[in-house]
Amino acid sequence: MAAAAVGRVCPAGVCLRGILMRLETRVRAAEPTPDTASIAFTAAERHAMRDALRLARRGIGGTHPNPRVGAVVLRDGAVLGRGWHARAGEAHAEAEALAKAGARARGATLVVTLEPCAHHGRTPPCVAAVLAAGIRRVVIGMIDPNPVVNGRGIEELRRAGLDVVVGLLEAECRSLNEPYLKALATGRPWVTLKAMVSLDGRLATDAGESRGLGGPEEQRLCHRLRAQHDAVLVGIGTVLADDPRLTVRHATGRSSWRVVLDSTLRVPETAALLEDAEAVPVVIATASRDAERARALERRGARVWRFEPDPDGRVPLRALLERLVAQGVYALLVEGGTAVHTAFLRAGFADRLAVGIAPLVVGGSAPRSWTGDLGRGALADAIEIADLRVRRVGRDLWLQGAIRGANGAPGTENDV
Repeated sequence: MAAAAVGRVCPAGVCLRGILMRLETRVRAAEPTPDTASIAFTAAERHAMRDALRLARRGIGGTHPNPRVGAVVLRDGAVLGRGWHARAGEAHAEAEALAKAGARARGATLVVTLEPCAHHGRTPPCVAAVLAAGIRRVVIGMIDPNPVVNGRGIEELRRAGLDVVVGLLEAECRSLNEPYLKALATGRPWVTLKAMVSLDGRLATDAGESRGLGGPEEQRLCHRLRAQHDAVLVGIGTVLADDPRLTVRHATGRSSWRVVLDSTLRVPETAALLEDAEAVPVVIATASRDAERARALERRGARVWRFEPDPDGRVPLRALLERLVAQGVYALLVEGGTAVHTAFLRAGFADRLAVGIAPLVVGGSAPRSWTGDLGRGALADAIEIADLRVRRVGRDLWLQGAIRGANGAPGTENDV
């Protein structure tokens, strides 16, 4: 994954690199969307927007670092063309849908989940394609808050005489792109904490055995979850205990960046995740000043990022997360272990939880919970999980929910 700026709209190195840009984004994104209650959307347009949302979800894990977008071309309620953005650098959803509609698009309606771009990036501006196709009406789910878009596409379409309405199923359209929106608003990625525990809440036996805790169906689901994120993060304890590869092997999709929190550079040069570090990037985040050790790991293909230590001598999470976003990592899957999960929860940097529960009672005397001391001694102070969803995955249960009060609004990101 090359260094990238925000989304489908920025040349590399432009967005999220300065306070002023982020401030502009927050201010302009806060401007109210027109009251959709006063806008007349047809039943066909509502149906088409739901279709566009479904199409856009096909891009999860592939559009990085661009937003997920779906589009449908309509005439008199009949669908003339559908499209979605599959991968960064390839055609946008609007262009795909218009190409499939062909000459029939003239005088038709375009329904799209996100405001069309009006500038040249890796691909030509979508506004130009819409105008060239002769579209009469454009129904947009939400304004794109990226500073280089943020209403400009809508303005150009209206200036050209098109009927443009905004806000159809806006909440669903926002939920579709939670990582993109959070990165724009905060400069930090959307973070999902993932854990697999026994029925009595343990990560492993007293001897440290944890492999096989989840069944094969749950393992495949976890690999799909990896493929849907831009990076997977673990702590050095997990690397030393389990020697994981952290790649996608039991599902379809690309392997993401692998990130290891290792304040003192204890990652072994023989670690399994370094075997393919040239093909699937490995970032070791550290507070160590051991230059010789860093060079040894870099010779194995790792990228060693050094940070000034926090007061506890550890890697400062905020600085790491902001650097990841600057590299185009907007969706981060944190797979543990306990100390890492605890640090993210204490800092308020986690947005969602994904927890598998195996029908096993492990027992034991050593504490093996997936979280540690959160500094919350009373039930009234406990972290509340909103929008909790539970389903059966093979022999296991799979729970997902939004962390109430997190820096991203509760949503449905990555409900695999």
